[in-house]
Amino acid sequence: MQQPTRIIAVRHGETAWNVDTRIQGHLDIPLNDTGRWQAERLGRALAERHAGDADADPIAAIYSSDLQRARQTAEAIRVATGAPLNLHPGLRERGFGAFEGLTYAEIEQRWPQEALHWRKRVPDWAPPPAAPERTGVAPGESLLQVRDRVARALAELAAPHAGQLIVLVAHGGVMDQLYRLATAQELQAPRTWQLGNAALNHLLWTPEGMSLVGWADTSHLEDAGLDETST
Repeated sequence: MQQPTRIIAVRHGETAWNVDTRIQGHLDIPLNDTGRWQAERLGRALAERHAGDADADPIAAIYSSDLQRARQTAEAIRVATGAPLNLHPGLRERGFGAFEGLTYAEIEQRWPQEALHWRKRVPDWAPPPAAPERTGVAPGESLLQVRDRVARALAELAAPHAGQLIVLVAHGGVMDQLYRLATAQELQAPRTWQLGNAALNHLLWTPEGMSLVGWADTSHLEDAGLDETST
Protein backbone atom coordinates (compact mmCIF):
# COMPACT_ATOMS: atom_id res chain seq x y z
CA MET A 1 0.00 0.00 0.00
CA GLN A 2 1.25 3.47 -0.89
CA GLN A 3 2.52 5.57 2.00
CA PRO A 4 0.27 8.55 2.74
CA THR A 5 1.19 12.08 1.78
CA ARG A 6 1.20 14.30 4.85
CA ILE A 7 -0.43 17.66 4.16
CA ILE A 8 -0.43 20.95 6.03
CA ALA A 9 -3.28 22.95 4.53
CA VAL A 10 -3.35 26.69 5.22
CA ARG A 11 -5.83 29.42 4.45
CA HIS A 12 -4.18 32.67 3.36
CA GLY A 13 -3.58 35.50 5.82
CA GLU A 14 -6.13 38.21 6.47
CA THR A 15 -7.14 40.79 3.84
CA ALA A 16 -9.05 44.06 4.15
CA TRP A 17 -11.98 42.38 2.42
CA ASN A 18 -12.01 39.59 5.01
CA VAL A 19 -12.49 42.25 7.67
CA ASP A 20 -15.27 43.91 5.63
CA THR A 21 -16.99 40.52 4.96
CA ARG A 22 -16.64 41.28 1.26
CA ILE A 23 -16.59 38.35 -1.17
CA GLN A 24 -13.25 38.05 -2.95
CA GLY A 25 -13.68 34.94 -5.08
CA HIS A 26 -11.12 35.19 -7.88
CA LEU A 27 -10.57 38.95 -7.46
CA ASP A 28 -6.90 39.42 -6.67
CA ILE A 29 -6.85 41.11 -3.26
CA PRO A 30 -3.55 41.43 -1.32
CA LEU A 31 -2.93 40.72 2.34
CA ASN A 32 -3.40 43.57 4.80
CA ASP A 33 -0.89 44.38 7.55
CA THR A 34 -2.38 41.74 9.85
CA GLY A 35 -2.29 39.18 7.06
CA ARG A 36 1.36 39.84 6.34
CA TRP A 37 2.14 39.46 10.05
CA GLN A 38 0.18 36.20 10.14
CA ALA A 39 2.07 34.89 7.10
CA GLU A 40 5.42 35.71 8.68
CA ARG A 41 4.43 34.04 11.95
CA LEU A 42 3.19 31.01 10.04
CA GLY A 43 6.43 30.64 8.07
CA ARG A 44 8.53 31.07 11.20
CA ALA A 45 6.45 28.51 13.10
CA LEU A 46 6.85 25.89 10.37
CA ALA A 47 10.58 26.53 10.13
CA GLU A 48 11.06 26.35 13.92
CA ARG A 49 9.01 23.17 14.34
CA HIS A 50 11.11 21.31 11.83
CA ALA A 51 14.42 22.79 12.98
CA GLY A 52 13.62 21.77 16.55
CA ASP A 53 12.73 18.15 15.74
CA ALA A 54 15.52 15.98 14.37
CA ASP A 55 12.99 13.33 13.33
CA ALA A 56 10.73 15.74 11.45
CA ASP A 57 10.71 15.35 7.69
CA PRO A 58 11.43 18.49 5.65
CA ILE A 59 8.69 20.15 3.65
CA ALA A 60 9.05 18.63 0.18
CA ALA A 61 7.07 21.34 -1.60
CA ILE A 62 4.69 24.25 -1.11
CA TYR A 63 1.71 24.47 -3.47
CA SER A 64 -0.34 27.64 -3.56
CA SER A 65 -3.30 29.19 -5.29
CA ASP A 66 -2.04 31.73 -7.80
CA LEU A 67 -4.20 34.48 -6.31
CA GLN A 68 -2.16 37.19 -4.59
CA ARG A 69 -3.42 36.70 -1.01
CA ALA A 70 -2.48 33.02 -1.08
CA ARG A 71 0.72 33.58 -3.03
CA GLN A 72 1.97 36.17 -0.51
CA THR A 73 1.25 33.78 2.35
CA ALA A 74 3.04 30.94 0.57
CA GLU A 75 6.03 33.15 -0.21
CA ALA A 76 6.48 33.85 3.52
CA ILE A 77 6.57 30.09 4.12
CA ARG A 78 9.06 29.62 1.28
CA VAL A 79 11.39 32.29 2.66
CA ALA A 80 11.28 30.81 6.17
CA THR A 81 11.61 27.13 5.24
CA GLY A 82 13.48 27.12 1.94
CA ALA A 83 10.97 24.70 0.43
CA PRO A 84 10.20 25.12 -3.29
CA LEU A 85 7.01 27.01 -4.13
CA ASN A 86 4.68 26.10 -7.01
CA LEU A 87 1.46 27.86 -8.05
CA HIS A 88 -1.67 25.96 -9.04
CA PRO A 89 -4.98 27.55 -10.18
CA GLY A 90 -6.89 24.48 -8.98
CA LEU A 91 -6.41 25.79 -5.43
CA ARG A 92 -8.26 29.06 -6.15
CA GLU A 93 -11.24 30.22 -4.13
CA ARG A 94 -14.74 29.40 -5.35
CA GLY A 95 -15.85 31.53 -8.28
CA PHE A 96 -18.65 33.76 -7.00
CA GLY A 97 -19.79 35.51 -10.18
CA ALA A 98 -21.86 38.63 -9.48
CA PHE A 99 -21.28 38.23 -5.73
CA GLU A 100 -17.58 39.06 -6.04
CA GLY A 101 -16.73 42.44 -4.56
CA LEU A 102 -19.94 42.69 -2.53
CA THR A 103 -20.50 42.40 1.21
CA TYR A 104 -22.80 39.76 2.69
CA ALA A 105 -25.37 42.50 3.43
CA GLU A 106 -25.27 43.79 -0.15
CA ILE A 107 -25.83 40.30 -1.52
CA GLU A 108 -28.83 39.78 0.77
CA GLN A 109 -30.32 43.07 -0.40
CA ARG A 110 -29.74 42.66 -4.15
CA TRP A 111 -30.42 38.93 -4.57
CA PRO A 112 -32.50 37.67 -1.61
CA GLN A 113 -33.52 34.42 -3.33
CA GLU A 114 -30.01 33.69 -4.58
CA ALA A 115 -28.63 34.51 -1.12
CA LEU A 116 -31.03 31.96 0.35
CA HIS A 117 -29.66 29.24 -1.95
CA TRP A 118 -26.15 30.28 -0.90
CA ARG A 119 -26.95 30.14 2.82
CA LYS A 120 -28.65 26.77 2.47
CA ARG A 121 -25.62 25.39 0.59
CA VAL A 122 -27.63 24.03 -2.34
CA PRO A 123 -25.02 21.73 -3.97
CA ASP A 124 -25.84 22.36 -7.62
CA TRP A 125 -26.63 26.08 -7.32
CA ALA A 126 -24.10 28.60 -8.70
CA PRO A 127 -24.00 32.38 -8.10
CA PRO A 128 -25.40 34.51 -10.94
CA PRO A 129 -22.98 35.75 -13.63
CA ALA A 130 -21.43 39.19 -13.32
CA ALA A 131 -22.19 41.98 -15.78
CA PRO A 132 -20.03 41.73 -18.93
CA GLU A 133 -18.20 44.98 -18.17
CA ARG A 134 -16.88 43.65 -14.86
CA THR A 135 -13.42 42.30 -15.59
CA GLY A 136 -11.53 39.85 -13.39
CA VAL A 137 -14.70 38.34 -11.97
CA ALA A 138 -14.90 34.56 -12.15
CA PRO A 139 -17.96 32.64 -13.38
CA GLY A 140 -20.07 31.36 -10.51
CA GLU A 141 -19.25 27.81 -9.41
CA SER A 142 -21.55 25.37 -7.65
CA LEU A 143 -20.35 23.54 -4.55
CA LEU A 144 -20.27 20.36 -6.64
CA GLN A 145 -17.95 22.02 -9.15
CA VAL A 146 -15.68 23.36 -6.41
CA ARG A 147 -15.49 19.98 -4.68
CA ASP A 148 -14.54 18.23 -7.92
CA ARG A 149 -11.94 20.88 -8.78
CA VAL A 150 -10.34 20.72 -5.33
CA ALA A 151 -10.31 16.91 -5.30
CA ARG A 152 -8.62 16.81 -8.72
CA ALA A 153 -5.99 19.36 -7.71
CA LEU A 154 -5.35 17.55 -4.45
CA ALA A 155 -4.77 14.23 -6.18
CA GLU A 156 -2.49 15.82 -8.77
CA LEU A 157 -0.36 17.54 -6.14
CA ALA A 158 -0.30 14.89 -3.40
CA ALA A 159 0.25 11.75 -5.50
CA PRO A 160 3.94 12.44 -6.34
CA HIS A 161 4.76 12.97 -2.65
CA ALA A 162 3.97 9.60 -1.07
CA GLY A 163 5.68 9.42 2.32
CA GLN A 164 6.52 13.15 2.23
CA LEU A 165 5.16 16.36 3.74
CA ILE A 166 3.71 19.14 1.58
CA VAL A 167 2.04 22.48 2.35
CA LEU A 168 -1.07 23.67 0.50
CA VAL A 169 -1.93 27.38 0.69
CA ALA A 170 -5.42 28.27 -0.48
CA HIS A 171 -8.70 29.86 0.60
CA GLY A 172 -11.63 29.45 2.95
CA GLY A 173 -13.77 27.66 0.38
CA VAL A 174 -10.94 25.24 -0.40
CA MET A 175 -10.30 24.57 3.31
CA ASP A 176 -14.00 23.84 3.73
CA GLN A 177 -13.91 21.30 0.90
CA LEU A 178 -10.78 19.63 2.28
CA TYR A 179 -12.43 19.19 5.67
CA ARG A 180 -15.56 17.74 4.07
CA LEU A 181 -13.55 15.37 1.87
CA ALA A 182 -11.54 14.17 4.88
CA THR A 183 -14.57 13.65 7.15
CA ALA A 184 -17.22 12.60 4.60
CA GLN A 185 -19.37 15.62 5.43
CA GLU A 186 -22.14 16.32 2.94
CA LEU A 187 -21.86 19.52 0.91
CA GLN A 188 -25.10 20.87 2.36
CA ALA A 189 -24.21 20.06 5.99
CA PRO A 190 -23.87 23.19 8.16
CA ARG A 191 -20.28 24.07 8.92
CA THR A 192 -19.27 23.46 12.55
CA TRP A 193 -15.49 23.78 12.05
CA GLN A 194 -13.34 26.90 11.81
CA LEU A 195 -11.59 28.27 8.73
CA GLY A 196 -9.24 30.74 10.38
CA ASN A 197 -6.76 32.84 8.44
CA ALA A 198 -3.26 31.28 8.57
CA ALA A 199 -4.38 28.36 10.76
CA LEU A 200 -2.57 25.02 10.41
CA ASN A 201 -4.70 22.08 9.27
CA HIS A 202 -3.18 18.57 9.11
CA LEU A 203 -4.37 15.85 6.72
CA LEU A 204 -3.25 12.51 5.32
CA TRP A 205 -3.89 11.67 1.64
CA THR A 206 -3.73 8.36 -0.22
CA PRO A 207 -5.31 7.36 -3.55
CA GLU A 208 -8.01 5.65 -1.48
CA GLY A 209 -9.01 8.83 0.33
CA MET A 210 -8.08 11.45 2.88
CA SER A 211 -8.23 11.58 6.67
CA LEU A 212 -8.12 14.38 9.22
CA VAL A 213 -5.22 14.55 11.69
CA GLY A 214 -5.67 18.01 13.23
CA TRP A 215 -7.57 21.19 12.44
CA ALA A 216 -7.50 24.93 13.08
CA ASP A 217 -4.25 25.21 15.04
CA THR A 218 -3.65 28.95 15.58
CA SER A 219 -1.26 28.68 18.53
CA HIS A 220 1.44 30.35 16.45
CA LEU A 221 -0.85 33.39 16.04
CA GLU A 222 -1.83 33.75 19.69
CA ASP A 223 -5.48 33.39 18.61
CA ALA A 224 -5.19 36.21 16.05
CA GLY A 225 -6.84 34.26 13.20
CA LEU A 226 -10.06 35.63 11.68
CA ASP A 227 -12.65 32.94 10.95
CA GLU A 228 -14.92 33.25 7.92
CA THR A 229 -16.93 30.89 5.79
CA SER A 230 -15.49 31.65 2.36
CA THR A 231 -14.00 34.74 0.78
